Amino acid sequence: MGQALTTTDHEAIRRWVESRKGRPAVVKATKGGSAGSAGLLRIDFDPPEESLENVSWDDFFQTFEQNNLAFLYQEKTASGRRSRFNKFVDRDSIEATGGLQR
Repeated sequence: MGQALTTTDHEAIRRWVESRKGRPAVVKATKGGSAGSAGLLRIDFDPPEESLENVSWDDFFQTFEQNNLAFLYQEKTASGRRSRFNKFVDRDSIEATGGLQR
């Protein structure tokens, strides 16, 4: 696996997602769970996943901040191909290890 990076920078996240033709999304079953939360965040790529619902970037980042998340991602795979690997992680756990890029 290629090197994993983490960030909380909204523009960096948006650029990474859009450069891979992804869209901000939430898991449908979790939508509207808590006040102001869009639900469990995901990135939806083609073909679209039926269990996901696209949301606006504003709703996405509002939930991202409310849940104190960081974006864990990979630019390239170990073989050098463009990666779509990503994951949302607790920001505090990443800051504790010194691995958070802003």
